[in-house]
Amino acid sequence: MFKLIHAVPHKTLRAAAVVAMCAIAPLALSKTLELRYGHMNSPSSVAGLQAQMFADKVKQYTNGEVVIKVYPSSQLGKMQEMAEATSTGVIALSHNTAGGTGSLYEPFAALDTPYLYRDVDHMMKVTAPESPVMKSLSKGLIEAAGVRPLYAYYFGTRNLTANKAVKQPSDLSGEKIRALPFPIYMTAVEALGAVPVPVDWSEVPTALATGQVSGQENPVDVVLNSKLYEAQSHLMMTRHVINPEVIIMNERVWQKLTDEQRAAFERSAQETRTKATEMVQSLEQEQLAKLKELKMTVIDEQDGLQIDAFRERAHKLVSERFEGKFGDLYKQIADIK
Repeated sequence: MFKLIHAVPHKTLRAAAVVAMCAIAPLALSKTLELRYGHMNSPSSVAGLQAQMFADKVKQYTNGEVVIKVYPSSQLGKMQEMAEATSTGVIALSHNTAGGTGSLYEPFAALDTPYLYRDVDHMMKVTAPESPVMKSLSKGLIEAAGVRPLYAYYFGTRNLTANKAVKQPSDLSGEKIRALPFPIYMTAVEALGAVPVPVDWSEVPTALATGQVSGQENPVDVVLNSKLYEAQSHLMMTRHVINPEVIIMNERVWQKLTDEQRAAFERSAQETRTKATEMVQSLEQEQLAKLKELKMTVIDEQDGLQIDAFRERAHKLVSERFEGKFGDLYKQIADIK
């Protein structure tokens, strides 16, 4: 042992000491906790804007003790990869649809059931942190995946886009329509009358361009900000899912926060949830008008769109496939006034 130590050159020892000091220094001296938030949306979309808004508020309310760096546009992976990375702690935060969050804890997918909510206000009450539905789902998600839902906001109401007019489910017979790669969304697209094809969001432009799929479904904010009007000529206002977007955080990271920092996160979450929902609602009609200016043909009930036919088909499929799993949740959701 003596000879081994004696054999190490003094320069090497000094270099090793410097490296050790550098590794220890951040722990000893830095009071800033840096966290990564990854998501799939463009920075200019409401989803992208709210992510940055939340990060800014956390920095403000923790007095710079916690800094969240946001990585938009699938920089840190596909939707499912980022959900799993949040579960394992590779990244601290991400957001996803409720159906996507259901990949970590299946009952969460019930929140994205087609034609589930009476209106946006109903959806916001159901997904409020204090609601009995959300308390139960949060507990299950933490236990199942080590992930805590921080907040959910109104992402928009999902509508169908295609390169032809669609007024009833039979108009989509045999057509391949992109679906989020989760069971509740596959069912939603099937309810529209189409053949659902699971495609990650990052691959949608290519799938549309190559004809892998002939359409997709999303809120108007996404259709506009992702320039889907360049590949799709028609927008059908099917309004098949009133969509909560769920922001999740790794539970181990949450437990490392001080009580004051947690309070700052909760304040940031509530303010961002409210502001993002207001942004989506205030922009919807303006964005719809913009899509019309961009020569997208918009088809609504006054144009012959048969929403009742889509709703009836959705209710039948949901009853067959999900009532056994989510029946109690559906009742709880219906009971929230």
